[in-house]
Amino acid sequence: MSSTEPQGIPGDNVNWPMLKIAYPTDPEKVGPLLPPGISPTEEPEARLTVYNFPVGNEPELGLVMNVTANYDGVEGEYSLGYAIDQEQAVYISREHWGQPKYLAQIRYFRLMNRVEAFASHQSNTFLEYQGTVSGVDEPGEVTEVNEWWIKCSRSLTMQPNTYDYPPHVVRVYAKYRTAYQQALEGELILRDSAWDPLAQSLPICGPVEARLWWPEFLAREITLAGPLDEDGFWPFADTIGGSRFPGEMGGPKKS
Repeated sequence: MSSTEPQGIPGDNVNWPMLKIAYPTDPEKVGPLLPPGISPTEEPEARLTVYNFPVGNEPELGLVMNVTANYDGVEGEYSLGYAIDQEQAVYISREHWGQPKYLAQIRYFRLMNRVEAFASHQSNTFLEYQGTVSGVDEPGEVTEVNEWWIKCSRSLTMQPNTYDYPPHVVRVYAKYRTAYQQALEGELILRDSAWDPLAQSLPICGPVEARLWWPEFLAREITLAGPLDEDGFWPFADTIGGSRFPGEMGGPKKS
């Protein structure tokens, strides 16, 4: 299968590739992240995506933090958080779809064959990737992905285990063709953070794979997949920054 470099208007944000990073992580860490009804895969993998893509007709820099997980017998990726730099997209995304976006600072650029990405929140840089392009990969076959979000609204009465809208799983089905991709060699650094516990919750437990990816979008559907147990989900409703990391309202406790 031939590999053709992407073409387009120079400088157009649509031309930006996504930085895709994947690595095996600790099964014992994944279980506590997932609410009852969503289960970890046998060999869980953390899947991170750094992007610069037009959302709402302007560029959005973001970091997607997913882990492989199953719901209702369907394998997919559970979204722990979307750290993004565009404020207007945070609230509508969470209210409308349950997409766990929250504000952060993202730096992501390519200079010649050098690729760098940084994610910071509350003045702490919790992710850093630096690498170089090492070659061109075959485009690959068509890929289908299911991503799991959670939509819910707790009761305004503030009574425990009560909701105005009980928790439901949102299924985001996407179908892609890889138009072009380049392999990367580099280093991923995850730093401990009370606000963004990526290093603590999804530690690196094996080889890290990274690539620049230009997708061709073939299909995308967002639908309600089914309810979750209301009592079981309650401890997961209190979260840090809109992500699904373990946390409590008000953020990390001061020591």
